[in-house]
Amino acid sequence: MEYRGLALSSGIGIGKIKKITECDLSYKSPKSTDSNTEKLRLSKAIDEFCQNTELIAKDLLQKLSSKDAEILKGHISMAKDPYFIDQIHTLIDQAYCAEDALSMTCDQLIETFSNMDDPFMQERSQDIRDLKRSLLKKLLGVEDSIKITAEFETIIVLSELTPSIISKLDSKNIVGIITEKGGSTSHSAILARGLGIPAISSFMGIMDMVNDDDYGIIDGNNGLAYINPDNATLSSYQDKLRTWQEKVKINMAFANKTSLTGDGHCKKIYCNIGQIDDIQQAMEYGADGIGLFRTEFLFMHKDALPNEEYQFQAYKKVISAMQGKEVIIRTLDIGGDKTLPYLKAEEESNPFLGIRGIRFCLKHDQIFKSQLRAILRASAYGKVKIMLPMITCLEEVRQSKKILSDLMDNLKNDNIDFDKNIALGCMIETSSAAFIADSLAKEVNFFSIGSNDLIQYIMCSDRTNTDVDYLSSCFQPSVLRAIKHIISCANEASIPVGMCGEAAANPAMMPLLIAFGLDEFSVSPSLVSECRCKLNNWKLKDALYIADHVMKLKTKSEVLSYLDKKSTIIQ
Repeated sequence: MEYRGLALSSGIGIGKIKKITECDLSYKSPKSTDSNTEKLRLSKAIDEFCQNTELIAKDLLQKLSSKDAEILKGHISMAKDPYFIDQIHTLIDQAYCAEDALSMTCDQLIETFSNMDDPFMQERSQDIRDLKRSLLKKLLGVEDSIKITAEFETIIVLSELTPSIISKLDSKNIVGIITEKGGSTSHSAILARGLGIPAISSFMGIMDMVNDDDYGIIDGNNGLAYINPDNATLSSYQDKLRTWQEKVKINMAFANKTSLTGDGHCKKIYCNIGQIDDIQQAMEYGADGIGLFRTEFLFMHKDALPNEEYQFQAYKKVISAMQGKEVIIRTLDIGGDKTLPYLKAEEESNPFLGIRGIRFCLKHDQIFKSQLRAILRASAYGKVKIMLPMITCLEEVRQSKKILSDLMDNLKNDNIDFDKNIALGCMIETSSAAFIADSLAKEVNFFSIGSNDLIQYIMCSDRTNTDVDYLSSCFQPSVLRAIKHIISCANEASIPVGMCGEAAANPAMMPLLIAFGLDEFSVSPSLVSECRCKLNNWKLKDALYIADHVMKLKTKSEVLSYLDKKSTIIQ
């Protein structure tokens, strides 16, 4: 039987099924509690959790990169976070037991993150669920019943993959993971990719559909699973597995090579990162630089605005770790679905068309100035560029340039070192910015195309609304024309232009972006080698030929049909 889900980690696995069931954490709340006793219980649970997790992280370090092991240490930081503990203590003081106070606090955070539009933010809810379960086990004195022992070539099936579960996997014997829940940007997906285990999710009810010792196939490239396949399907996937293993070897050969087209045109394969710890993975995959450092996490994981010094240390750490490679730092992109709980924001009827991105920064200029000063100070430690989000008009750029210029004068007067020639660029992710790209190119030092939002605003389609999902595609002719126009404006002004949305990693977009003249492709760390390999397969004349034909087509289906015919070149 064939099942279709969401691809989390690429690859193909063939083997026997083993179901993993979590332990029961139900409990009865006591009728009365002593707040001091409950706080001590909580403190003991957190201490035990942190000690155990430290040991697991050390063990994981033997299997994975230091960056991947740091994911578990991030759970320790969450558990020790003063704001997190204070929220639980407040509820304990209201006569709730530690279990209830913990659950209520975590559930509120889970709801907040789950309702955000940004996939990176949404997936942090899974980390909080994992932390909640781990701490409840300590509070309830429940022994972890998950003992993941697997025979050679085993596919595990479970409700939800968590970092604490994946840390218990014997990666030598696990050839695939199937889950009911989980997203591609979750820490669990990152860990699965780090272990090289194919993984797929969104198979609701799969736990009830399969049995131990069923035979399965997992296709992590296309989000497919087959339970007890027929002989023809099994034989076909055995051939695909051999082909995939050879492809992985070829891709990895490009891990630290120069990013070149097949005829020697130099491009850059950069990485998108959302947290400081992501930098290690970017380096290990051989990224040419950081094309997008989302700074929202520095603000959203605290109970108060991070001060200049805190931000400076964070930026300095990333810049220093890149060892002279370029780092593009996007200023605070808050608003829309992303809010700061400690700032009282006015309620907006349509927040995605309201105070977000650069509008928020210019309205709250003290927050903006603090961040810019921190970035400027950190620029003394490596190659840094500043990028402004959600630009819609020239006035926003000019206002930002004036603020930046004043801050640079202040730093000079205070004899504080910084890069006096630091580049300032902007995201092109709105229709208005695309229309005036020629004017913007004369005001800034570089462009970065945020394809996800650009598609959303051009097509007037909420990318989280499945009813209009058919519109949300980079292959819509209107989107392709906009992208070509933006890149052309940047090329004419002799400024570099990159792309940091999902389209940058789409193999079918590769020839079009090469032909249009894109300079930088910014993708997730795990895709660096693959993108570099695909880039090397293309010659400019072939890309120009395909792009010339595509730009004459009238519909998305025509574009996709044509590119599908060229799949032998694309692949």
